[in-house]
Amino acid sequence: MPGDDRSTERWFRFGAVAVVVGVGAGVGGALLVLLLHVVQHTAFGYTEGSFLSGVEAASPVRRLVVTTSAGVVAGLGWWLLHRYGRPLVGIEDALSRDRPRMPPLTTVTHAVLQIVTIGLGSPLGREVAPRQVAAVLADGITRRTGLSPHRCRILLACAAGAGLAAVYDVPLGGAVFTLEVLLGTWAPAAAVPALLTAGLATLVARAAVPDEPVYRLPDLDFSSSLLVWAVLVGPLAGAYAYGFSRLAAAAGRRAPRGTALLLTAPAAFLCVGLLAVPFPQLLGNGKGPAEVAFTAQPALALAVVLLVLRTVIVPLCLWSGAYGGLLTPSFANGALLGIIAGRLWEALWPGTTLGAYAVVAAGAFLAAAQRMPVTAVVLAVEFTAAPRGVLVPLLLAVVGASATAALLRRARTATAASPG
Repeated sequence: MPGDDRSTERWFRFGAVAVVVGVGAGVGGALLVLLLHVVQHTAFGYTEGSFLSGVEAASPVRRLVVTTSAGVVAGLGWWLLHRYGRPLVGIEDALSRDRPRMPPLTTVTHAVLQIVTIGLGSPLGREVAPRQVAAVLADGITRRTGLSPHRCRILLACAAGAGLAAVYDVPLGGAVFTLEVLLGTWAPAAAVPALLTAGLATLVARAAVPDEPVYRLPDLDFSSSLLVWAVLVGPLAGAYAYGFSRLAAAAGRRAPRGTALLLTAPAAFLCVGLLAVPFPQLLGNGKGPAEVAFTAQPALALAVVLLVLRTVIVPLCLWSGAYGGLLTPSFANGALLGIIAGRLWEALWPGTTLGAYAVVAAGAFLAAAQRMPVTAVVLAVEFTAAPRGVLVPLLLAVVGASATAALLRRARTATAASPG
């Protein structure tokens, strides 16, 4: 029947555009990863090994100079963008019913600035940039396809999730992020393109992103004490994550947009650079501290110092006017919190490898801070290739953390709404 033919044609067109969007997200993600590596290697003077090893090998003076230069780039770059660029349209706004256009040049410049400053030592996350580049590409493509606004919205969200999948090699995590966070639905009409685009983007991006976990774990030993600890640490991680996310959000709201940026950003990054002289692990999007937590399993005092300083410098850079994500910073904070709580717990009930505590707490912290419990579980497993033994304690901790953060948000809302 003619009606069936038209329906088949629309679905075929939808699938074809999804393939293009997935491939585009992978190309964009790969290019941003290559840019990040070029900036990191050039700035800190290393040719192989991890970013953390390169930063640790760099002289203290070089760390200070490079990180301060990140502030200069951030201040000047975003001042120029705010002054001369078109107003930014975030992914959430682009997914709204009104569907405002994402300005291509402004959005791509915004993303490149994030990658460059993170390569120069900014402690903010790099996951927002590939999502924005993929989304603005999808926005331009879908508006020319004749697809319905609903299907365009689905593909725009899929592109953003695929961008995340591409840069971290987390195809399932990118798809789940699309469904849980961006679309708020698990319907097959959304799940199928989300999985397709995330998978394609991951495959394409492997030209620049190795097919391996983001973090390497040592061999983990588990004991029944981990289950009890997970139940106890979940609320702790949730409360800490709630406070951290509130602090970061408040800092972002107060960030300057005018000429003050030319002063606040260099000053904030100068502070970060000074702290990086004794603590090079602070530099970068949080991967360094997380690596320390998972593999080096730092002493209690060092873990406490790194957690406190990371909790401070991330909002500080947001307050200064810099941009970036909170996904990897949240994951790193959770891993450090897990080391701290795990070391204390081992004195009472030993038998579990410290890396297991770090993975469980990292997932719980991420779930509460970003309000995405399912995505956090998937990302924690994909980031680390954690063995199955960590899954049950991870789920217990995520539930406790998410419930605690939700209760704190509800209590704050009720307090704000009460008269007097």
